[in-house]
Amino acid sequence: MRKILTLIISGILTFSCSSSLRDFTYLDIDNKEISRSKFRQKRSTNQYLDIQIDSLNQKKLVERTKTGKLENFVAYRTLVSNKTSEKLDNTKPLVIIYHPGKDACNSSGSATKETLKNWYGTLEDGVQQLKANAPIYLYKEKEALEKYDGILNWHKDPDGLTEKLFFKYHYPCSSFVVISSDGEYVSYFGEFSKEYVWNAINLISE
Repeated sequence: MRKILTLIISGILTFSCSSSLRDFTYLDIDNKEISRSKFRQKRSTNQYLDIQIDSLNQKKLVERTKTGKLENFVAYRTLVSNKTSEKLDNTKPLVIIYHPGKDACNSSGSATKETLKNWYGTLEDGVQQLKANAPIYLYKEKEALEKYDGILNWHKDPDGLTEKLFFKYHYPCSSFVVISSDGEYVSYFGEFSKEYVWNAINLISE
């Protein structure tokens, strides 16, 4: 019996190790297979993120920035305003900061409440100077937001609509989208700097 148990455990360990060593299939932004070296080369730039496709042994490149025009923007803006109780100036750009849920990026780091308060305070000052609405902070899942207690007021993404419209995948850390008063938008996926938000406001305001 002990020998059989040992063989079973050895088999499980062997299978686990071989599974972890299996290579991925690497896809470009058009879902075409590319080599791992080319994938890593593209990923090393700041233009792309890589997303692991659920339940598949695949990794896919996605562009970090997307632009477009949102149909029925008035309805979306009204829903966000009503569900969050945030008053919006309809003549100004809408700024959404989006938290997808806990991941290795947003649940680690050495930021303190003081540094977070200063960072977001500076972000919001710049947004105000650029004549946009103050950022609205939305989340899909609340885990990893505890560090913002007393600093930011996070709201549940109304009907999951922000995710459906702008954030198809779970991008690491957090992402943002800036939408002009007529529905033109710039979204950025993954960890970002304050300057990226300000630049997006400038871009859609041109």
